[in-house]
Amino acid sequence: MTTARYRPTWELAVDPLVSCKLCLGEFPLEQMTTITQCQCVFCTLCLKQYVELLIKDGLETAISCPDSACPKRGHLQENEIECMVATEMMQRYKKLQFEREVLLDPCRTWCPSSTCQAVCQLKEADSPALPQLVQCAVCALEFCSACKANWHPGQACQENNLPITSFLPGENSSFYKNEEDDAPIKRCPKCKVYIERDEGCAQMMCKNCKHAFCWYCLESLDDDFLLIHYDKGPCRNKLGHSRASVIWHRTQVRTPTSPSASHTRQPTPPPLPPPLFATLQHVASHVLPGSASVSPSVHTFTYSDGLVLW
Repeated sequence: MTTARYRPTWELAVDPLVSCKLCLGEFPLEQMTTITQCQCVFCTLCLKQYVELLIKDGLETAISCPDSACPKRGHLQENEIECMVATEMMQRYKKLQFEREVLLDPCRTWCPSSTCQAVCQLKEADSPALPQLVQCAVCALEFCSACKANWHPGQACQENNLPITSFLPGENSSFYKNEEDDAPIKRCPKCKVYIERDEGCAQMMCKNCKHAFCWYCLESLDDDFLLIHYDKGPCRNKLGHSRASVIWHRTQVRTPTSPSASHTRQPTPPPLPPPLFATLQHVASHVLPGSASVSPSVHTFTYSDGLVLW
């Protein structure tokens, strides 16, 4: 009598892997996150890093889908963001949301005192753009709703703020240099939000309104691509970096190179896959403006203030 050996015939069940549009890696479904609004799928780690990056830089209160080709142009909902980031990061996100709401609300404004920063309510008016007296309920400061300067009854804002916003031909605000020129915190000349500068070049770009200006004299640099502003006048040679490097950072995306005694040329990394390159372009455009041309053969996004994204 012969007995046939038992041969099991089952097949192993293998869960399908899903591709992440950010890192192009393949992961099981439990390691992926689907954005509710647009149904785009990314690995949880990539999406978490993307969200944290935007919140950290404080440039977006509505966090969009990182896929540059998202057909629905979806956004992450607040509960989705809360599941990804730490409590401190979520508190910062809500704070940014509130600040944006105040900036866009014609009936509210910030107290201009750097030691107060309370939210002040404006009186209802036929034209919100007309200057009106505002008194802060916290510090009792009286200021103009339009220019945020001390209240100036009977004077137009432009006349009252001559040393800051209006100059004679051939002059700029450096002509009125005072002890505040080197202050670490100033207001954006356009949207009036506070900006802190700890180091770097004198060319500044407001994260709120994208206005480019000189840190020392607050003169607009929006139309001064070659930074001729630093060739003459009180701000001459105050750029802080060579003009070539600043212009290069404004227009190019490059890989960092380390100095060496032999000045050998650094190897060029391999080109990025088109889907990943498109996504990185999308992320970079949401984090910092300033790149006029981008090459898919590089891995690092560097901007005029020296911030390197990858």
